[in-house]
Amino acid sequence: MNLTLWIAAGLLATVALTGGISKTFVPVAKLAAAPGGGWTGDNGAAFVRSLGAVELLAAVGLVLPAAVGVAPVLVPVTAVCWVLLMVGAMITHGRRGERGFVVLNLVYLVLAAVIAWGRFGIAPFGG
Repeated sequence: MNLTLWIAAGLLATVALTGGISKTFVPVAKLAAAPGGGWTGDNGAAFVRSLGAVELLAAVGLVLPAAVGVAPVLVPVTAVCWVLLMVGAMITHGRRGERGFVVLNLVYLVLAAVIAWGRFGIAPFGG
């Protein structure tokens, strides 16, 4: 189970890193033109950049604390925060009628919930 949770955290961290880099460094107009990125045109650049920074922090928080053995409890805490972020993403895409992205965000939400459940419960670090 430990290996499965590491793989799940790595996959989700990759998703967070990719989203974080794009939201932080790609111009909002270019993001708005991309599939599923229309919501960025409806929000300020500062908001989009802030979400990007949150996603970058999530990418770090899903892997680094356990990898270096410093405060590994931050891994499931980060996963819970990701669940909340995905709820917001699902609401945003749902309001825009982007059902495919709602499903994708649901997959990410479930993956994060499994990580949180696993690391808080059945396979905690150091347990």
